[in-house]
Amino acid sequence: MRLEISCEDRLGITQDVLDILTDYHIDLRGIEIDAMGKIFLDFPTIEFTDFQVLMQKLRRVDGITDVKTTPFMPIQRERNQLRAILQTLPDPVLSIDTHGKVILFNDAVKRGLELEAKDIIGMHIDEVITGFNFTKWLEGKEIYAQTQRVKFIEQDYIADLLPVDVPDSDKSILAGAVVMLKSEVRLGQQMTIFHRSASNSFDAFDAHSNAMKKVIREAKRMSELDGNILITGETGTGKEQLAKACHDNSRRSEGEFVSVNCASLPDDVLETELFGYAPGAFKQENGKSGLFEQAAGGTLLFDEVSEMSAQLQAKLLRVLEYGTYHQVGDSRVKSIDCRIICTTCKDLADCVEEGSFREDLYYRLNVLSLVVPPLRERKADIVSLANRILLQHSKKLGIEVPKLSKSCVEYLQGYPWPGNIRQLKNALYRAISLMEGSEITKEAIQVPSCSATVTYIDENFDGTLEQEVKKFEKDMLRRLYPSYPSTRQLARKLGLSHTAIANKLREYGINKTTVKY
Repeated sequence: MRLEISCEDRLGITQDVLDILTDYHIDLRGIEIDAMGKIFLDFPTIEFTDFQVLMQKLRRVDGITDVKTTPFMPIQRERNQLRAILQTLPDPVLSIDTHGKVILFNDAVKRGLELEAKDIIGMHIDEVITGFNFTKWLEGKEIYAQTQRVKFIEQDYIADLLPVDVPDSDKSILAGAVVMLKSEVRLGQQMTIFHRSASNSFDAFDAHSNAMKKVIREAKRMSELDGNILITGETGTGKEQLAKACHDNSRRSEGEFVSVNCASLPDDVLETELFGYAPGAFKQENGKSGLFEQAAGGTLLFDEVSEMSAQLQAKLLRVLEYGTYHQVGDSRVKSIDCRIICTTCKDLADCVEEGSFREDLYYRLNVLSLVVPPLRERKADIVSLANRILLQHSKKLGIEVPKLSKSCVEYLQGYPWPGNIRQLKNALYRAISLMEGSEITKEAIQVPSCSATVTYIDENFDGTLEQEVKKFEKDMLRRLYPSYPSTRQLARKLGLSHTAIANKLREYGINKTTVKY
């Protein structure tokens, strides 16, 4: 069990927390304090009744503002993310200690040496890489980063040598070094990309808002790498379009972009779709290639990956760990050669906490992540988006592109768009289909009411202050919920904790089935 404690900067507050754990005889496995001053605790799972009392005790400590459970400790997240990033690098990377012994390496090193991990750990770097005196470099008075030509498995490589220093008061202590290798072939590929003209794959996005500019800027950088990408965002925000742009801007752009919707197919169908099946399986004379095979050299998109069953999650994890799979009805092993991109409208960290998504798979997929902002946070993009959509619809209908009236523009920018770009497209398609004249007015946009209006209370109201406050609170939450349909989003909007908002929504019976969008 892990707790995240938000608190003020007060001397002795950590000791107060530890004293409470001692009183309850709790065996603390780990404690961390992040840069923001939050305290993270890791201890064995305890009885529910004891847990409730413990939470109450902690919340009463002077200076503590919030206590909630968390699925993982910061150091666990960082360690797994760093390990995942290291493993996705296509070039060999090693970390050595001050004596030149190998302490960490990625899969590219393991594949090149054709040795087991246990045999590589502890090897001296001079046994792995020749052509440079690492011992002399590490023993020097001043160690600087440098680039050298070396040999790795008897082939020429360029090595970037980067010393690792640990700060200690007013000086630094050498802790070892990182060695990054690049072959002549990889350098040639990178130079080709450097001189290649910029791709137009992201030009289709209307990014005038700062929020969307940031996403496109990050997506362009990530597309040039080869790690897995996780794209999250509400329904209708354009996650699949962004995934396709990342593929088109990558070195795999010549390969296929293959998509599978994890929510639309049952387990048995999805498994055969992914892996294919051999001749004779299912009494079929001919076999069938799977999506992993079809996406070889390209990109495989898992749309709504959070809907994948536990059984398939386990199989996907195994594929990602070993880089191999076999067709249904065939024991022969095949290697995968495709980039994985996943999209989801859910918070996968929440799914991990709830137990519906595997934590180890989450770390495997969440190597590079993008969060597509909802349309209500992209007001500067709405008019250009609307005009682009009207142009597309007009071409299909064979009519002149209509203009948006001033009142229509103001209405489009003020509406919260809970259905995001998809809802905007549908609303404009209806408006242009029923349009009379050459202009679209505010009245032509037919969407459900989501505006938060102020309700004034009559001075002769019946009931207590508490009743009226609850009535106002319920009305406000009901009006905001379509625009902020997750407890975390609504909590951030109102400046409350996730738990507090969840309790209020439960108290007032507000959920996706009781609130119309």
